[in-house]
Amino acid sequence: MEIIHKIGRRKTAVARVYLSDGKGKITVNNRDLNDYFPTATLQYKVKQPFTLTSTEDLFDVKVNVYGGGITGQAEAIRLALSRAMCEIDAEHRLVLKPEGLMTRDPRMVERKKFGQKKARKKFQFSKR
Repeated sequence: MEIIHKIGRRKTAVARVYLSDGKGKITVNNRDLNDYFPTATLQYKVKQPFTLTSTEDLFDVKVNVYGGGITGQAEAIRLALSRAMCEIDAEHRLVLKPEGLMTRDPRMVERKKFGQKKARKKFQFSKR
């Protein structure tokens, strides 16, 4: 199998995933998955596409991710891995889609408007 390259995005995080045959080793920015994502929740999010398709120890994953925070990065990686799993086998889509892993989350930070303190918050109003 050749290397499969997919991109996932979430907020301002962008993840480039390279999937190849292997023993289940996941490397994020040249660091081990457990070092890069310290909490079990984030590790679970990254591994979720493999868990649902029951292909945990079949592929080695190399990830380059930048931008955003660690939660956004984990979810960007999850989307990229889901896309890669669908390219390997179209049947995986039937498992991943109902779980919401094939959907790019469009929510972004709203821009700050001029004449206001933040995106929605206004400066304090003084009547007199």
